[in-house]
Parts: sequence; C-alpha cells; structure tokens
Amino acid sequence: MFLPASFFIGLRYSKSQRNSGFLSFITFFSIAGIVLGVASLITVVSVMNGFEGELKKRILGIVPHVVVSSNAVNNNSIANHSQFPKWQKIRKQLLTYPHVNQVTPFLQSEALIQSKKALQGVLLVGIMPEFEQHNIITSHMVLGSLSNLNDMPYSVVIGKSLAYKLNVTSGDTIRIVLPNKTVFTPMGRIPVQRTFTITGIFNVGSEVDGSVVYLHSKYGAKLLKQQGDGTTHLRLYLDDAFHANSLAKTLQTEHKYLDVVTWNDSQGALFSAVKMEKNMMWLMLSLIIAVAAFNIVSALVMVVIDKQGEIGILQTLGMNRKNILHIFIVQGLSNGIWGVLIGSTLGILITLNLNTLLSTIGGGLLGSAFAGQNLPIDLNFIHVVTIICLALFTSFLATLYPAYRASKTLPAEVLRNE
Repeated sequence: MFLPASFFIGLRYSKSQRNSGFLSFITFFSIAGIVLGVASLITVVSVMNGFEGELKKRILGIVPHVVVSSNAVNNNSIANHSQFPKWQKIRKQLLTYPHVNQVTPFLQSEALIQSKKALQGVLLVGIMPEFEQHNIITSHMVLGSLSNLNDMPYSVVIGKSLAYKLNVTSGDTIRIVLPNKTVFTPMGRIPVQRTFTITGIFNVGSEVDGSVVYLHSKYGAKLLKQQGDGTTHLRLYLDDAFHANSLAKTLQTEHKYLDVVTWNDSQGALFSAVKMEKNMMWLMLSLIIAVAAFNIVSALVMVVIDKQGEIGILQTLGMNRKNILHIFIVQGLSNGIWGVLIGSTLGILITLNLNTLLSTIGGGLLGSAFAGQNLPIDLNFIHVVTIICLALFTSFLATLYPAYRASKTLPAEVLRNE
C-alpha cells in the first residue's frame, strides 16, 4: 500500500516509541488521559441528558406549558359566576395555533388535606376527566383512574407519596380544608371544608406526587362556593415546551383580554440550573482531554529533540519544512486517534451497561433516592460525535507547536556534531 513519505515516517515514529523508555511512559499517559476524558464525558453527558429528559417528561408533562385565563378572573364582581366565560369557544380557537396539542380547562386553589394520621398542604386542581385522556397522570395510575371522578361525587385522585404521608389508600376518606375561604356558622367563622373519597392513586415519580390533589372541577366549584362548571383557567400542552414563550407573545398580541403565563415563570429556574450544571460538566471533563493534550505536547517535544539528527538527514535528502511538519502532526494525531477510538468505545459500552454495573457494584452507591430505580440515560449520537471531534481537534492543536519546532530545524547546525 502506497503512503506519502511524511505519513509513513510519522507512523513509524509513533510505533518506535514503545521501546524508548521514559518517552513511551509519557506517551502512554497522554493516550490514557484522552481515553479517560472521552469515556467520562460520553458517560456523564448521557446521564445528564437522561436526567434532563426525565425532568421534561415528569415535570413538564404535568405542569401546563402555557396557562390562559380571563382578565376578569381577579374581578370580585363575578365571583358568583363562571370564572372563565365562553371558555369552550376560546379553547377551540387555541387548538388552531401551531405546536398546540391539547387544551384543557381547570381550576386550582391552595388547600389542606387531612386524614386520621396527618395534615398536609396541597394544591387542589379541579379538572374535567373527559379532557384529560392524554394527561401523564392517566398513564401513571397505580390504583383507579381519573374517570372515577365522573362516577363518584366528591371524590379525589392523589399521588402515591401523599397517600403514604397520610397513611391512606383508595376507598378511604379524607377532609379537604380551604383556610383562605371561610363561612359563618353558629360556632363563628370557620374554614370551608368537606369530606372526599379517594378513588385513585397515581405515581409519576416527581414532587407532584406529594403536593397535588385532583378532583372534578364541578365539585371544586361547589367547594369554592362558585356557580357554573368552575373553570378559571385553560392550560395548553405543546409538542415542545420550549415553544411556550413565542406562543405566549402571539396570544398576548392577538387576545388582549387574556392573561398568559408560561412554565418558565414557575419552573424556568430549575431548568436553567440543570442546563448550567450540564455545561459545567462539559467544561470540567473537557479539561481532562486538555490536560492529556499537554502530555502529547511534551512527548512530541521530546521526540523532536531525540530525532534532531534524523530530521537533519531527511532535510538533506530533499524533504522540505512542510513535510517535516506533517511527520510530527501525523505522529501526534496517531496517539490522539488511538485515545479517542478507545475512549469513545469504552464510554459507549459503559453508558449502555451503566445500570448493570451499578447494580453489580451496589445500588447504595447512588443513595436511597435511587433505590430500586435505574439511572435515566440518553446516549445522544450528536453529542458523541461532538465529543470525538472535540478530542481530535484538541489533539491536533497539541501537535502544532512541536511540529513547527521540528520544521525549523537547521540541518547544518544539527549535523555539525554528527
């Protein structure tokens, strides 16, 4: 197989380092550093992608991407009427907008939920089950279903962690208290309260499990002493939650009578923190590759010093400075390519078998929060290619100075003492 002379000599130099003592030692650790950096970066980024995906699914699957309400909601003069008049017509209009998959009516209020064993503050959410068929809650029911809210008056669906705190299960009764809404009785002013029956339990695996209680909006309206179906807001679910801001701007421009709030107002800080943490992990693990590249620089500089005589001979045989430059770039890149190939292969294998490895080592390594659970992993092909290209580019940069120094060798000066 024909190879350019500079390419052939560069490969020969990289192979000859195996028997060169200390130089071989430095070269080995430069390759090992690239292997460690690439493998770690692929593994950690895949886990971070998995966590980010789980957050999007579990939190943004429940939290409305956009919440729309009438400007009149805060007007006390309509307290005895439907809080969102003509919401059916507005819902049909909203479904025509791009990226809008689903629009559902709801009401919400802060409340206390009390069992025989405990008392817990919750967010009371009134829904119409017929509009919630594609809700993530529907697909994560442990006992019962959301449709049971239609079948039994004054019933609720709660999360598994909340049921555990209250020591209740499906079929038990709990008391819901509205501390901000009171009524006059012969005993004086007391908070509005009523007994409800638990007809379903869900388990999404997020903080919603312990803080949200679902009931039919019709009975929620009665509890809140409102007339009508109790609808106060419309929540919009999009095909991509990150289109929420652009849609909100459009709605505010075209519908002046609507108040529009996006998920960024309630959950934006959380996702910003996750994004920043992900970027910092990229930076810190990329520094491992950068440190390994410094080892390539030092190893190549030592090779250039060691091969001064050979460089002079090659120049007297007709090689120009460009050919000498190519020789040492090829030699340095060969080390980088080996490190990237081994590191990427190792990183992909570790990522694909990470949960198996952790279960073998011991699940307690991750703490009690992940007992019996697998780490969420998302091995993104584009990210893997980006990491490989980053490592190769860093290796290439590391070869430039030693190769340039070699190309500046003067044959007459070198061969004078040979």
